[in-house]
Amino acid sequence: MARKKQEIQLQREIETQEEWEECMAMEGLWVVDVYQEWCGPCAALVGNFRRLKNELGDSLLNFAIAKADTIDALEKYRGRCEPTFLFYAGGILTNFIHGANAPKVQRVITEQLAHEHKVLEGTAERKEVKDPVITRQQEIEDERLLEEAAQREAEVNIEVHPIQTLFTLHPFNSINSPPFTSHV
Repeated sequence: MARKKQEIQLQREIETQEEWEECMAMEGLWVVDVYQEWCGPCAALVGNFRRLKNELGDSLLNFAIAKADTIDALEKYRGRCEPTFLFYAGGILTNFIHGANAPKVQRVITEQLAHEHKVLEGTAERKEVKDPVITRQQEIEDERLLEEAAQREAEVNIEVHPIQTLFTLHPFNSINSPPFTSHV
C-alpha cells in the first residue's frame, strides 16, 4: 500500500519582527507576499509559485507571506489592499511588484534568482531599490509632520500685548487706615 505524500509548505508564514529578521538573515532570494489580516495573502499566484519552485528546483528560492500588521519593518505597507511582492536577497530589497501580474512576477523571480547566484559566485553585486509607493507615502507623512510642527510653533509665538495697570486694590485695614471716605 502506497503512503500518502506529505505536502511541503511552500510559503513560510512570517508574523513577528523576530521571524522577519530571521528570514532576512538567511541565504537566498526571498519572494515575500506582504498582506494584512483583513485581506489575507494573494491566493491567485500560489499555484504559479508552486509550479516555479518545482520546475526550478532551486534551494535558494524561498517564498514567504508576511503579515504587515505585526511586523515593524513592514509598517509602511499597512492600509494597502493591493497585492505587494517584495524580493529580498541578503536582507536587501532588490525588487518589488505591486499587483498580481503573474507573468511579471515569474519573470522577476527568474531574473532575481539568476542574479543572486551571480552574487554568491562573486561575479555581481546586489543593488538595493526603494519602493516608490512607500517612498512617496513617507514624503507625504514627513510633509504633514512638518506642517503640524510649524502650526504648533505659530501657536506658541502668538503676539502678547502688555497689560497696563489701571488701579490697585489694597485690602482695608481698620486699625491703621482711616475708613473709606468719598470726597466730592
